Amino acid sequence: MDLATILGIVSAFGLVIIAIVMGGGIGLFINIPSLMIVVGGTLGATMINYPLKDVLRAISIVKNAFIASRSAPEDIVKQFVDFGGKARREGILALESEVKNISDAFLGKGLQLSVDGLEPQAIENIMDTEVDYLRERHSLGAEILSTMGTFAPALGMIGTLIGLVQMLQSMDDPNSIGPAMAVALLTTFYGSVMANLVYMPLAGKLRTRSREETLVKEMIIQGIISLTKGENPRILEQKMLAFMPPKERKSNF
Repeated sequence: MDLATILGIVSAFGLVIIAIVMGGGIGLFINIPSLMIVVGGTLGATMINYPLKDVLRAISIVKNAFIASRSAPEDIVKQFVDFGGKARREGILALESEVKNISDAFLGKGLQLSVDGLEPQAIENIMDTEVDYLRERHSLGAEILSTMGTFAPALGMIGTLIGLVQMLQSMDDPNSIGPAMAVALLTTFYGSVMANLVYMPLAGKLRTRSREETLVKEMIIQGIISLTKGENPRILEQKMLAFMPPKERKSNF
């Protein structure tokens, strides 16, 4: 689990709820019609804007904001240095036995292409294409969440207008003014909370996750190309370390 995401959600919602409770109780801020307008309206507008399959895919991608499962770059570098040493001693075909032991599907695919004897340029083209489509899929998920973050406050304003219309039509009945005002104000509150504490932050985290995963995959591509060319493990290592911040670069030699 990604600790930053969990702590962020807990602290953001926790402090808002504490402030509400200190001001008179959370029951005052629960209004079903307001939730229906904001939640239902946001989902409906999103499905109008995007195909259903893209919306469902974006929902499945959201889990990446809570799970930090990417491989550590330093571990990947060490793994490739070992591969490079074995390939120099026994030949590139000796790495075929390593393919079935690799849990990373992208790395396993690249290593298999190298063992199969493809030219470095062909391998790079194949793997670059896969990274491009991965980036596009992740970008779409973040874009949909950002769009939902745009729709939610707008639906909140629509709810406010509905509440104001209901209030103005019942000015002669003081008992009905309160519920109408609750709808008017709480829809704006719900829309703002959902946009600024849920949708927009999650979209930002998905963009960060996409950059991190893309960087790791670009490192893997560089390693595979170096292995295919039969480069010295020291040179291979230096090429891969170039993707990392200077303070995190640790040589295996």
